[in-house]
Amino acid sequence: MADDAPVKLIQIGPKGGEKKDGFNLVTERVVAVNPEAKQVEVELLAYDGKTVVLEVAEEALEDLKKLKVGDGATIRVVEEGGKRVAKNFRIRAKDPNAAKADAMLLDLKDPHWLNRKYAAEVLGELKDERAVEPLVAALTDEVGDVRQRAYDSLIKLGGVAVPSLIPLLVSEEDEIRQSATEIIRKIGKPAVEPMATALTEADDRLKSRIMKVLDRMGYKPKVKDEAKVELPKLS
Repeated sequence: MADDAPVKLIQIGPKGGEKKDGFNLVTERVVAVNPEAKQVEVELLAYDGKTVVLEVAEEALEDLKKLKVGDGATIRVVEEGGKRVAKNFRIRAKDPNAAKADAMLLDLKDPHWLNRKYAAEVLGELKDERAVEPLVAALTDEVGDVRQRAYDSLIKLGGVAVPSLIPLLVSEEDEIRQSATEIIRKIGKPAVEPMATALTEADDRLKSRIMKVLDRMGYKPKVKDEAKVELPKLS
């Protein structure tokens, strides 16, 4: 990207569709960074490798300086004065597993159940913590195979999944309540600390369920004497 070359912006938008002001531009590779000229050049994977030069807004210059050639990035772009201007950047990890997890998180919402099933399984193997909430949600999927893969993957994710599973211990649905209990028990020792932490803020119903699960796992939390004192309730 030469400093003296005229900036020619490639039009980005759905073919024949309306070009809206403001969108997230996802790029797999930053080609060039020029903080002095307040410009960045990125390769657009969805546009057969074309590159586009973007002006960078003043408030995004600090983020621009953090970009390196080869980085992937999500760029917030708006149209100002006939040009596409980058307002902020979010650098994406180049780790191929992170990219695969991104794809699987999208597929977990796919209309086709086979794609959801495969995604639920792979997310457990990748052990990406971002998958916890989507996998917990998948425990209620309409397809049993998807629910089973989500169940198995939450066990693989281990202790990080427990805080999101604890509220399900008091679910009105028997199957969900049972699944959450079994997953926590199979996670085992890594589940103990988040369960004990949850006891401090749980209501009586949830506290009772947590205690039962811990008891079945062979753990009996020590209760301080002062914690046994029943606090007066406001009317």
